[in-house]
Amino acid sequence: MPRPLSAQTISVVKATVPALEVHGLALTRRMYERLFENAAIRDLFNQSHHGETGSQPKALAGAVLAYARNIDNLGVLAGAVERIAQKHVGLNILPEHYPFVADALLGAIRDTLGEAATPEILAAWGEAYWFLADLLIGREGQIYAEHAAAPGGWNGWRDFTVAEKLRESEVITSFILVPADGGPVLRHRPGQYLTFWLDIPGQPPLKRNYSISSAPGGTSYRISVKREPRGVASNWLHDAVQPGARLKVAAPAGEFFLPEPPARPVVLLSGGVGQTPLLSMLHAVAGGAPAAPVQFVHGTLSGATHALGAEARALAAAGRVQVTTFYECPRPEDRPGQDYDVAGRITPDWLRANTPLAEADYYLCGPRDFLRVFVAALLALGVPAARIHHEFFGPADELLAA
Repeated sequence: MPRPLSAQTISVVKATVPALEVHGLALTRRMYERLFENAAIRDLFNQSHHGETGSQPKALAGAVLAYARNIDNLGVLAGAVERIAQKHVGLNILPEHYPFVADALLGAIRDTLGEAATPEILAAWGEAYWFLADLLIGREGQIYAEHAAAPGGWNGWRDFTVAEKLRESEVITSFILVPADGGPVLRHRPGQYLTFWLDIPGQPPLKRNYSISSAPGGTSYRISVKREPRGVASNWLHDAVQPGARLKVAAPAGEFFLPEPPARPVVLLSGGVGQTPLLSMLHAVAGGAPAAPVQFVHGTLSGATHALGAEARALAAAGRVQVTTFYECPRPEDRPGQDYDVAGRITPDWLRANTPLAEADYYLCGPRDFLRVFVAALLALGVPAARIHHEFFGPADELLAA
């Protein structure tokens, strides 16, 4: 545990909140400009959050502001810090990388605030940065040690071979991955993801996270990837990667997972490709005869985009699980009662009428708008925040700002 922040630092950092509210985005953009002047550091990051979506500077601006506002009550950020530590482990961020970020951050404060960036402000933010960095370094060290000690575990990048490639729908393809060294795999927690280092011709090294959609405890991993219209990585995986190809993979990570066994009734609620981590959860509970009821509620456009539906129904038939599928726009060939159960979108009213709001834990995954709607709806329906768990496909720092 790092030394507590000084009262002087807390006071100065909180006094910078108004400036961060005005200049925070310019500051974080400048920070990344400085940081990415070092190609080795640049390649550590998931560039889709910078080039393809541009969301990371905005997310980090919110995170820095949240940190400043809560510098005297950091307990409220504990969950976000764990998410960031898990993301960092997936990216193989190490203690020696943190000084580069410190230099870029303090340099960006000087560049953005000019004469207002007094030595006192720079010293306070330097202390505040290293306090948070030491927390993350300590937690990341624990996770790395757990991975190294676990059966089938590893640190760094491990080569996996694509054993099978399976087209699941018009937009989703699955890849079955086995270790190239022939060894065992680390048992993932249902809901976790793998981080990939992708060497795509004509591109700098790309990092991507894909949820594991297979059951825990096997000899391989499965990821089920949606083709995104402008997604460099997803289009390359769909079009170019074939059985026999090798991919660099980091050990399973992520704080979004289902306890085994779950203590209460569970509702797994997903939209689109967001079902992938929840399908791993469904495998875990269907295979273990859960003591509490489990519902798997999934929404997609139609049978054309619906992946792995037969697998979900087979798991439901084998265990104490109920599957309900919504098709927003069913096709004539989509069969009600077989391919799907309800025409239209999942709604809060349906959840209120058909799920145990007073008892269940809710696990959600889907597009950003899906999460915003249903997290807010469940809270409005009286579900405590502690029983609403969600995976977020975006920059880790964006969660710190939430």
